[in-house]
Amino acid sequence: MIKPKIKLFVDGRKNVFSDLSGSITSKDKVIWMHVASLGEYEQGLPILQKLKRLYPNYKLLLTFFSPSGYEVKKNTPFADIVTYLPLDTITNAKRFIKLVNPKMAIFIKYEIWPNYLNTLKKNKVPTFLASALFSKKQVFFKWYGSFMRKSLKAFDHFFVQDSNSKKALNSIGFNNVTVSGDTRFDRVSEILDQNNELDFMNAFKQNKFCVVVGSSWPEDEKIIADFINTSAENIKFVIAPHDIKNEHLKSLTERLTKKTACYSQRASKPLENYDVLIIDTIGLLTKIYSYADMAYVGGGFKTGLHNTLEPAVFGIPIIIGPNYSGFKEAEDLVNSGGILSIKNEVEFLKTINSLLTNESLMKSTGKINSKYVSSNTGATIKFLNHINSRI
Repeated sequence: MIKPKIKLFVDGRKNVFSDLSGSITSKDKVIWMHVASLGEYEQGLPILQKLKRLYPNYKLLLTFFSPSGYEVKKNTPFADIVTYLPLDTITNAKRFIKLVNPKMAIFIKYEIWPNYLNTLKKNKVPTFLASALFSKKQVFFKWYGSFMRKSLKAFDHFFVQDSNSKKALNSIGFNNVTVSGDTRFDRVSEILDQNNELDFMNAFKQNKFCVVVGSSWPEDEKIIADFINTSAENIKFVIAPHDIKNEHLKSLTERLTKKTACYSQRASKPLENYDVLIIDTIGLLTKIYSYADMAYVGGGFKTGLHNTLEPAVFGIPIIIGPNYSGFKEAEDLVNSGGILSIKNEVEFLKTINSLLTNESLMKSTGKINSKYVSSNTGATIKFLNHINSRI
């Protein structure tokens, strides 16, 4: 049996060219942005939003590699056309570029597709890599990486997240590099300016101390369950599991002895009378973090730590599991003390209790996070200032 994600990956690409033919005419001026999945979409979004406002006469084409990104964001209002990117073959690349005829191409972070890039270069399309990260571990910097290094020549300019990325590119002869930072900081900083009010959260929180557990896995829930069950009556908990299938929700609910309700039950249950609220839907976590006094972000007991910037922007302490290597913002904030990493339940209990019993520590820890976000904004403006002359 074909797995659902693989089926989406294959089926989603079957009609790409016909769909594009019906959406783009020879008179259209197109700016093309490509992202891998949801995380890269979040990085590209600040750029998309600004392009939409600054260049209303252009059509914005957004392509995804992964179904997990496309299926969630295929109806985004910030792009005129959203589709999968056909596989990176010479034939597909030539056909795609001829059909789209982009006036500019923007790739986000790691997206290096040799045939598309070579075709863009041959067609003299200005091409940029934004929010990029490079390290000497990557194939571009190995003795056997000449083919991939050649692909990098298609980029007119690299906008990288840090100085190490710039040094790595400089070491192989690329000097068209700007350290602009990560556009995700611009994305999350804008969260503060939006309306984050949620009626159900107002009803649930009731001005009590609120711990939000975001994108949790069973390994995270096992760590925190006993604390929830034995916590004081003046603490409320919101759990937004990564997996919202019924089987997992049932298992999670059975693990908790505190009075627990699900978001889907809000119409029939007075949330103010409950201690734990399980969010059995998607798309609300960002706003829910605005109600948090403390956050636990899941994934750190596996290999995929979830977004720590979204709670960080609200200036609250954050607890995560032990596996955060490769997540730059988590590494930075663990080193500076805004994010507290724990290895087991004993460490979790010690950490959360030290915060709960020390209001000064709570405030200073949260302040580290908000300051980190605010001091790293501006990548989108740096990018747009550079490319304005090319449009």
